[in-house]
Order: sequence, then structure tokens, then C-alpha cells
Amino acid sequence: MEKTEVTLKDALEHGLKEDEFLEIEKILGRIPNSTELGIFSGMWSEHCSYKNSILKLKTLPTESELMLTVTGEENAGALSIGDDLGVVFKIESHNHPTAVEPYQGAATGVGGIMRDIFTMGARPFLSLNSLRFGLPDVKRNIYLLKRAVKGIADYGNSLGIAVGGGELFFDSSFSKNPLVNAMTVGVVHKNKMAKATTGKAIGNSVFIVGATTGRDGIHGASFASKDLTKESESKRSAVQVGDPFMEKLLMEATLEAIEKDILVGIQDMGAAGISCSTSEMSAKGETGMEIDLDLVPFRETNMNAYEAMLSESQERMLVIPKKGKEKELISIFEKWDLHAAEIGKVIEGDLLIIKKDGEVKANIPSKSLVLGGGAPRYKREEKKPSYLEEKEKLDLGKISDINFSDNKKISEIIKVLVSNLNICSRKALYEQYDTDVGLVKVIGPGLDGGLAKVPNTNKGIAVSTDCNSRYTYLNPYLGAIFAVCESARNVLVTGAKPIGITNNLNFANPYIPENYFMFSECVRGIGDACRHLKLPVTGGNVSFYNESPEGPVYPTPTIGMVGLIENISNRVENFFPKESKKIALIGKFKPSLGGTEYLNCIHTKVEGKIPELNLDDEKNLGYGYLKLNEEKLISSGKDLSLGGLMLTIIKKCFQNKMGAKLNLEKISGFRTDEILFGETAASILISYDEKNKNKIEEELTKHNLNFLEIGETNSSYSIELQGNEYNLSDLENLYFHSLDFIFEE
Repeated sequence: MEKTEVTLKDALEHGLKEDEFLEIEKILGRIPNSTELGIFSGMWSEHCSYKNSILKLKTLPTESELMLTVTGEENAGALSIGDDLGVVFKIESHNHPTAVEPYQGAATGVGGIMRDIFTMGARPFLSLNSLRFGLPDVKRNIYLLKRAVKGIADYGNSLGIAVGGGELFFDSSFSKNPLVNAMTVGVVHKNKMAKATTGKAIGNSVFIVGATTGRDGIHGASFASKDLTKESESKRSAVQVGDPFMEKLLMEATLEAIEKDILVGIQDMGAAGISCSTSEMSAKGETGMEIDLDLVPFRETNMNAYEAMLSESQERMLVIPKKGKEKELISIFEKWDLHAAEIGKVIEGDLLIIKKDGEVKANIPSKSLVLGGGAPRYKREEKKPSYLEEKEKLDLGKISDINFSDNKKISEIIKVLVSNLNICSRKALYEQYDTDVGLVKVIGPGLDGGLAKVPNTNKGIAVSTDCNSRYTYLNPYLGAIFAVCESARNVLVTGAKPIGITNNLNFANPYIPENYFMFSECVRGIGDACRHLKLPVTGGNVSFYNESPEGPVYPTPTIGMVGLIENISNRVENFFPKESKKIALIGKFKPSLGGTEYLNCIHTKVEGKIPELNLDDEKNLGYGYLKLNEEKLISSGKDLSLGGLMLTIIKKCFQNKMGAKLNLEKISGFRTDEILFGETAASILISYDEKNKNKIEEELTKHNLNFLEIGETNSSYSIELQGNEYNLSDLENLYFHSLDFIFEE
């Protein structure tokens, strides 16, 4: 047994609390040594243990007849999509590493989420990223964004996985602490799914496969569980270094081993490295595990047990082959030029025994380390932030409205909004990514939801990541509901039925009561929305401590939504397909200025009540819209989001250089600026043939939805509004090129 005993001071320096250190002593029946302290600090960090969030997360709905996994028990969630296939998907963050070393931080975030998918036996075929950065008037923010995007692009492009969508949002609260959330989607045959367990296979060998182990990423888990400070930029040793070409080999070897059914279990070696994979697999399998670190392939000399257990070197897996299949496992990985080294055995009992240099360096009950076992669980103090009630008091009487006849003012506002960094095209960003690789793209990034063809089928998977961080800042409960509904609508408008979500919950320090209140309310909102819309939460990630010396980021519960369309030929286009199509609003159009991009951009205010939302309306809109598509009654559909109705119409015109003549006089009860630029829930803008109007109205009436015809498409490439004309050529240039300056060399 390693002799070095540690002190409370050592534990505190490792991010543990005094009561946690005492609990570790109680579990072990003695004071831990340095290696054991390191293992506990990694496994009991917020990043690995979810100790301040798990009790809240347990309230989220996880039941669905489509579920193929138990939420939280596998590397990723999986849902049945018919024909013995499952869609496997998950979203995770790499916020803190990106703030310190943006290229590797973002790249290894992509690599980690890819491994979560293919360790399930699923082949990744689609990825997304949800990004939030500080305003580009600060050079550091431009540097962080450019390098992060390059890291995402280089890693994903090298793997050959298409980018199908995502989002980019700018706000000063994300300066110095950007959010980088990466999502991956894969497909698996249901009978080929792998599990992260020892499978009670006593006596079976334990292998480490893939890359060698170095000193990169040590303390990565605990680093991601602390506030960013001025000293954080020196913590590059806590940031992992990725090799996408190694990952490509690892993916192919892993999928081959799973396909040949030679594995009992497999686990990605991510946060906390060998500590995490060994303890989680043995705890789930209700066994022990004995590991000899001298057998681990190292790429650096003289690494001790502490370093070996906490290294987060990328592109590694822990694998337990079936008895008699060890040589076949080695053969597969050698064929792909990868290591496959036997480093231990599955043993009876529940102890994780770590040896090095002929000595026992750690001896810990594996269940004491893991989520759902002995790791601590807390509910922190909650306190409603005082600013919330104050921010709700938006006095519209102090904001001058506009008139439909004021062509000059409306034109100026449109130009400002269409070039606004949170509204303009993300083309300059997604052109950095390969969106066509794999030939799966049906609807690519830059519209509402992305849509990809499931390989070797006619099925389509629609995807979206969404969260309006400004909404959740103003109202965490309703803002989180809005995020779920917005993401569902973005999938819905493609013609796909939303079937489940993953989430990435990005918040500040949970020990501050106001921050924990925001987190708690957002979780409550997600739960209520998903229960009402019958969407299971298949898994996800929590990222706390997202703040810099200037303060916390806006609370951002990012929703990753997945939808299914049985035949991609039944998709709905996002843009106006041709002239002489009628344009209508369907749903419950109730525009509001509170929390909108218009209010922030034109009037420099972040306040007010966010748009009114009703979950019954959202559910009815889903049923009604899918029925309209099933009956072939509509030719296009687009969700209303940032910039409101006017910007939605303009964006629908760009693709085919269509124009539109609008009549908005029928919309009553709202200010003109609300009608044009206000934001709303439960609304979709459709186009259709005049002959279908009656059938559309009849169908929508069945679902208690409104139908409001507001115009017609034409070939003018301009918007005619109440007698005034707005040319789209100039707006097109502003829309598609306002982000170019960030990505210019």
C-alpha cells in the first residue's frame, strides 16, 4: 500500500470539502494516500459526480416506449427508430478547456462526444455544436471563437462526420468564459448495442486500447469544476490534446470489435481517465477490478500512479473481452495500428485495486466513487435573484412605436437586424465544416433544424440545438420551457416528429444561492415541457462554474432535439419554393418585445416579460403541422425566432430569390414593432397553394390553432409591406456576410 498519507489541506487543494474528506476516511477506514485522494477528487468533482445536480436531474422525465437505454447508465442515450435501428445521441460541454486553449479545448470536446457514441456500437454520422462567445469588439473573444471553430472543424472533418446544424450566440456575459457544447448522433442495430459494464465477468481480462497515456489533461475533471480566474490561462496542463486520425482508427477498431460480438463491456476513457472507466464499469457490473499500471502503454517516462490514474489523454478505451476472445481483440486493434494491452482482471467483491511498481497504490470500493453509489449528493440553497422582478418591469410607454407607413425607419431597423450578429447567416462559420461528407445531408446547417438521411435507409433524423440565453436570464423557468419548444419547432418544420432530447446545462457556481435557483428553475422548466410534449430526456451534461472575474454567464440550458421522419422525400422546405404561393401564420401568434433581439439591438434593453407560451398550443401545433404535411397541403414551413415575423419572411425569400407582398392589417391587438419584430411561441410561417386553403383551415381548427393569411410570394425579390417596398438584394449581402470579418485570415 502506498504510504504517503494526505492532510485536509491537500484535500481542499484538490477541490474537496472538509466533510467530503471526512467521508472518504470513513469509507476507507483510514486516511487516504495521495493516489486515492487524486482518484476521489476526480470522481467526486462536479464534472464526474454531478453531486450538486443529480437530485434535480432525477426529476426529469425519462420514460418512453422508444427508449433503448436507461438515462444515465450508458455512454449516451438511444431511441428506437424502427426496423431494428436505434438513434444514439448526446451533447456535452468543453467550456473551461476552450477558455484556456480554444483549439484543443474545442477539438477534444468533439472527440469525447464521438467516443460516447461509438462505444455504444453506433456509427456517428452527424454532429452539431452550440456556441456562445463574448462580443467581437474584444480581440480575445475573436481569437477564442476562431480557434475553437478551427478545432471543431479539424477534428470533425478528419473523422469524416458531417455537421448538420448548431447555433452561435454572442453576448458580453460569455467573454472569457465561452460555452462550447458538442452533440453527436449515430445509428446502431439494436441487437449490436454495447454496454459500459464488467458484466459480472469474474476473471475476465481488462484491456486498455487506443492511444498511449501521457500527462495531458491531468486534473481536467476538477479543473472543469472550478471558477475561471486570471490564473486559469496557465492551466494548459489540464487541457487534453486530441489526435483525430488516431480517433478515426479507434472508431473503426471499436465498431469492428462490437460488430464481431467479442466484448463484455466497453467504456470511453474521458474525464478522470482510468479512474473513471475502471470504477464506473466495475460498479455497474457489481464486481471489483484489479489493475497493474506497469502494463499501461505510456508515452512519457516516470509517470507515477497518481498521474496515470488521472491522465485524460484522448483516444483511449477500457475494454473487457469475452473469455477466449482476447487474441482476437488484440488482432483487431493491431490491424488498426492501435495498442491493446491487458492491464488487469475483473475480480470478485467491490474493490478497485490499483498496483504499480509491485505495490498497491489504491484500494477503494468502486461504488463509493460513482454517481448513484457513494459519491455525495447535494441540494444547494436557492435564492431568487433580486434582479428578476425588476427586469420584468418593461414600460413600453417609454419606447416609441413605429408606423407601417414609416418606410425609412422600418428600412433602417431591418438593415440593423439582418446584419445583427445573433440573426445574420452563420455561413462564414459552417463553411469551415464539412457538411457533405458521408452523403447524408438532406437539409444542412443555416436554416432551422438540420435533416440527415440515416445511412442505408430512407429514414431521416432531424436535429436542432436551441436555447435563448437571454430568455433564461429573464425568466429561468419559462425560458427553459421555451428552449424545449423552440428546439422541437425547429425539428418539426422539417417534417419530422420530435422524439427525444439531450441537454447541456451551463450555469455558474452552484454554491451561490442565486445561481442554484436559476439552475433549479431551468431543470423544472425542462421537465414540465418534456412531460407535456411526451419527450424523454435521454441524457446530457451539467457544466457549472461558468463565470469569469467579471461575473457569471447567462444561464444556458442548451436543448439537443432529435426527430424522426420515416421517408425523407416527405420533408418540408424551409424557404419559399416558388412565386404565387400564399403565405400564412399558423398556431398562436402573440408577439412580444420582452427579451427580444429587437429590444436589445435597437433600444439596448435586456428586460421585460419573455413571449407568452402555452404548452397545449405547442403540442397542438406539432400535431397540426405534421398532419398538414402528411396531407401534402403545404410547400414550406419556418419557425419564428430572433427578429420576429419580418426577419423570418426575409430569410425565407433569400434561398430562391423570391419576393413577397404582405398585408398585416388583419393582425390586431399589438404594436407595429411587436408585429414586425416581436418574438413569439407556438407559431410557424407556411406557404401553400390557394386551392388548399380550406383544407388547411379545417385541419387547424381541429387542433385549436389559428390560421392567418398574410400575403403571397412573387418574383420581385423585394418585400412589399402596406404599400412600401424593401429591396432584398442589399439585405442579402448584409445577411450572408456580416460574420465574414471574424473568420477572415
